[in-house]
Amino acid sequence: MPTDPQSRAPRKFIFITGGVMSGLGKGITTSSILKLLHLNGFSVNCLKIDPYLNVDAGTMNPIAHGEVFVTDDGGETDMDIGNYERFLDTNLTRQNNLTTGAVYQQVIQEEREGKFLGKCVQIIPHITDAIKVKIRVLANQSNTEILVIECGGTVGDIESLPFLEAFRQIRLEEGSSNCLFIHVTLAPSLETVGEQKTKPTQHSVQELRRIGIQPDVIVVRSKDVLAKETREKISLFTSVELKSVISNPDSKSIYLVPEILRSEGIVETICQRLDLTPRSLFFDEWQHTANQFVTTKDAVKIAMVGKYVSLADSYASVKEALVHSGAQQALAVSVENFDSQEFESSPESIKRLDDFHGILIPQGFGKRGSEGKILAANYARENAIPYLGLCFGFQMAIVSFARNVLGFVEANSTELDTLTAHPVIDLLPEQKSVNNLGGSMRLGGHDISLVDGTLASRIYQKKLIRERHRHRYEFNQNYLKAFEKAGMYFSGFSDGGTRTEILEIRDHPFYFATQYHPEYISRPGKPEPSYFNFIKAAASRKIAVLA
Repeated sequence: MPTDPQSRAPRKFIFITGGVMSGLGKGITTSSILKLLHLNGFSVNCLKIDPYLNVDAGTMNPIAHGEVFVTDDGGETDMDIGNYERFLDTNLTRQNNLTTGAVYQQVIQEEREGKFLGKCVQIIPHITDAIKVKIRVLANQSNTEILVIECGGTVGDIESLPFLEAFRQIRLEEGSSNCLFIHVTLAPSLETVGEQKTKPTQHSVQELRRIGIQPDVIVVRSKDVLAKETREKISLFTSVELKSVISNPDSKSIYLVPEILRSEGIVETICQRLDLTPRSLFFDEWQHTANQFVTTKDAVKIAMVGKYVSLADSYASVKEALVHSGAQQALAVSVENFDSQEFESSPESIKRLDDFHGILIPQGFGKRGSEGKILAANYARENAIPYLGLCFGFQMAIVSFARNVLGFVEANSTELDTLTAHPVIDLLPEQKSVNNLGGSMRLGGHDISLVDGTLASRIYQKKLIRERHRHRYEFNQNYLKAFEKAGMYFSGFSDGGTRTEILEIRDHPFYFATQYHPEYISRPGKPEPSYFNFIKAAASRKIAVLA
């Protein structure tokens, strides 16, 4: 496998930038382009660049940044890596995400080691050279034909300037026939005027030109399909060919975006610009999968009780996994977020959960809102409402059971109460000597053995599964016999039985929780089994309620 950054093996680069504002859907646009190129038979790889100074996404608050997506090799990455994996149906690695912090950390370390031989270390050329090396190393892996690089943020942000400068230099060094710039912008429609406005796109492209980059393709996000006059105006004022002004209007499902871009001719444009020969498009299977998300017949209502509910992207993979599972069963999934603190301040409000067909408690950290999650886990158990607990939701279900069934009223996690009389959730032994928070949890994929004759074994139809993790605390197995005697069973173990991974309650329609994060491996058309069976149980509850 060639890793020499100066290797001249054939390779093409597509750089995707964004303008006007964040949250336009640049990540979905990038994922869709990757999918189309893959379906056309090209070997693709991808890189998400995040210009913040964090070394990775692991220490960032989900409310500020969105969820942290964990790769199988333990990388804590931007949530767009999750989109890439879901669209490509492949496992990526920590190398597919790059931050300013990681680049500066490397360059500063090299300076400390004397590798610059007394030179004055500068943004140009040393930071930009380090960026280029990382891009080329990734491009040369697995004989990738096309590397698609998405730059986070918007053009004009001071943080992204070194990356954009590195892109500009790569185009000079690799040649214009080997590099393509795609710029994603917005054409808002003002109700008072009744037309699509092009000024935001014009100004965004002008900002990109000041940096020395002329976009080859502009993908325009809008509420509706771009009007002919809007396209022509954008083409005229940005010096981009009319056929390369791509309309990307709002869609009923993100999985329909590849078809929208395909119908706009983006694949032909990319192939022409990069001097590639168009290949047969194997689109039927993907189109069938995508159509499942808009041909649903009925809906189930899921209550998600969390602490990061103010930002929809905080639980992006969880919501996608629910949607995958619903679509596979011709069901729409309606998710309503509940701030778990609401149940703490107004315990009677928990009765609102009666109106839902399933209760899900997702991942989280810290004391805030934890008591509300414990109440919700217990309410699902007592009222026979299908329950799915994920990581922290697994731990809070254990605390709830200890308090309400075993009678250990002071039971808790030592994360929340270091002096608890019953530490049913405790710190992993290897974590006791850890001081740094970044990249130090139990992370990534681990093999899990399932116990025969359990709900878990029926759900997965396997004896061994592999799932991804992100946690510091775990079930204290000193309490295992007490729990199982009272009716909560543990059906999945890892690391030779030392880690407890799955809990279930058998005399319940569906009470299932995992220490791992099953949402990370769910894919459109291939829903993760625990989610699939949770939605199946929720649908059964709906039928029972209607009856």
